[in-house]
Amino acid sequence: MEEIEKVQHPSYYQINGIELIQVMRDLPYCRGCAVKYLFRAGIKNPDKELEDLYKARQMIYFEIQRIQEKLDLKK
Repeated sequence: MEEIEKVQHPSYYQINGIELIQVMRDLPYCRGCAVKYLFRAGIKNPDKELEDLYKARQMIYFEIQRIQEKLDLKK
């Protein structure tokens, strides 16, 4: 049972009683990924905190590109 709990509710995706999926469930993909990387930065693997922040930045950049392309199509 404990193994299932680790898969369904990993501790590094929970902060102050809030589970990440509650936050990102309804977000567009890249925004959700950015939130995920920000949420777990320094928690899941402290040695990869900076890497998670860079990943979040990249996902934000992808989301900006997606929105910009959509706006460009409307012109």
